[in-house]
Amino acid sequence: MADFSILLFLVIALALLFDFSNGWHDSANAVATVISTRVLSPLTAVLFAGVLNVAGAFMSTAVAKMVGKGIIDPGAVNDVVIIAALGGAIIWNFITLNMGLPSSSSHALIGGMVGAGFIHGGISVLQVAGLLKVLKAMVFSPFFGFLIAFILMVVLSWMFFRTQRGVAMVLFRKLQLVSAGFMALSHGANDAQKAMGIITLALLSAGHIPSAEVPQWVIVSCALAMGLGTALGGWKIIRTLGMGIAKLEPVHGFAAETGAAAVLMATAHIGLPVSTTHTITSSVMGVGAVNRLSAVRWGVTRRIVYAWLCTLPGAALLAILLYLILSAFL
Repeated sequence: MADFSILLFLVIALALLFDFSNGWHDSANAVATVISTRVLSPLTAVLFAGVLNVAGAFMSTAVAKMVGKGIIDPGAVNDVVIIAALGGAIIWNFITLNMGLPSSSSHALIGGMVGAGFIHGGISVLQVAGLLKVLKAMVFSPFFGFLIAFILMVVLSWMFFRTQRGVAMVLFRKLQLVSAGFMALSHGANDAQKAMGIITLALLSAGHIPSAEVPQWVIVSCALAMGLGTALGGWKIIRTLGMGIAKLEPVHGFAAETGAAAVLMATAHIGLPVSTTHTITSSVMGVGAVNRLSAVRWGVTRRIVYAWLCTLPGAALLAILLYLILSAFL
């Protein structure tokens, strides 16, 4: 790595900072339900999720390859584009983290890449086919999260209809440890790869690697950065996701986590960088809607949806602004 430029080192540092902010911002995805149902204490939950995030990051590199070569053309961008894309995503993450809104780090990164790539080289820089595939997955993953969690909750309600409440609570408190671990593992398998993809894109565009295969040191560093961020916990978003959308008991947490994790594992295997935030949030809505639609706090949900809608254009605009500033000085 002796011949790396200062800008490339900056790209790597920012990618790891994004991964850290992703873990910090999205720790709620893995632990909000298990904390709100009091199955684990907050500190134990975030440490538990942090370890499994690291493990999940080693499961696949399919998403990293898509981010590295499927969104913008590696041969048509430079380090300034990648720095602006990461900067836009990081700033958006910290804005929404401070507001307690579970927005999508994935959408922020994709928006940043599209904004910086477009202002640098126009529409030709964008890999339209890959981008459309990613956007379709981002739209459909919350739908499937809601649907799977809703169906699973209906099935569980039917199976345990005659079971005493106390017995069911004990059972699902144990099962939720499994589902929370599954959720944390799938979060690492999907989200840690996005920073891997960015670093791989930078290495590929600079000619330091011959293909989009992710180097081992990139996998290790991104896994540790995300795990550390998750272990710190984004407490405002944890409160919003775990307590603000619907009242949850262990059975609801188990159904929501299992439904969301199933979607995330499938998309990680295919190589689609979907939003873990949108998927788990929709799953929580799904289990909350089983008894009655009014059980979901739609006022809070509307604020979350507004954040979702603003994330792609917001991060893109921030990236464009950063690109213009950086281009004036570099």
